[in-house]
Amino acid sequence: MSGAISDVFARVGATGFLHAREIGADYGREVSVRSDEPVVLASVFKVIVLVAYVRAVDAGLLDPRGRTVVSARYRIGGVGVAGFADDVEASWRDLAHNMMTLSDNAATDILYHRLGREAVEQVVSDLGLSQTRLIGCCEDLFASVVEDLGGGTKSDFKDLLEAATAEQIRGLSVLDPLRTTASTPRDITTLLNAIWTDTAASPTACRIARDIMAQQVWPHRLSSGFPSDVRIAAKTGTMPAVRNEAGVVTYPDGRQYAVAVFTRADSLADRLPPVDASIGVAGHLAVEHLRALSL
Repeated sequence: MSGAISDVFARVGATGFLHAREIGADYGREVSVRSDEPVVLASVFKVIVLVAYVRAVDAGLLDPRGRTVVSARYRIGGVGVAGFADDVEASWRDLAHNMMTLSDNAATDILYHRLGREAVEQVVSDLGLSQTRLIGCCEDLFASVVEDLGGGTKSDFKDLLEAATAEQIRGLSVLDPLRTTASTPRDITTLLNAIWTDTAASPTACRIARDIMAQQVWPHRLSSGFPSDVRIAAKTGTMPAVRNEAGVVTYPDGRQYAVAVFTRADSLADRLPPVDASIGVAGHLAVEHLRALSL
């Protein structure tokens, strides 16, 4: 099976890393393709921030209905409040929703700063994600790009990136799992399994996390490989040459599978639909293999 899945990625000009397991089952049955090699998380790290958020709400440390202003500091471009032209006031729960459903970077960063780095990293420690390393939030990742490209505090991120050569982009620290926020596919399915078995936080908190993840709007990666009667709750991650998605698929018979798929494309093109689709194809192959093992 690992060979067939690797071929899926090779056919679209990418290298793939995958781990899949049934929720609640032991590791005796799994599908593994480079699952213990380090990978760039990109926005998949927001799942960890989400767990820290629901823990804080559950502990009474954060009122989800409380409101905050998303100021110019956080408007770094992209979807959601990150791309707004003006300051906006929003509740913490709406920011958490935007972080996961749209991959809103501004919502992520203001939540991260409200929760605190220690609370986010505590999730990694508590769940035994020994191969996972965070270097901060989205603005920290963007700052590393500016530094790598020789910019300063007043440099325009988009201008720097547009002027960079392919060689400079490939050399960015955010694209090197040994120098940026990174993990392994196995660590990420461990994280997902903990959320779906109510061990990442209280049952109530985990249910909130699952409900939010089920509302993600992007259907072009993991969801594209499964029939419409299979429910998907997941998080994407994207950077130059990097396209990821990790989530849980729930079949009509109630069985659930954690799937973490990470890709590194040969091309730096902004749009690579075949690579996006390969995530769904590979995820479906892995899950169907797991289901066949239990017949």
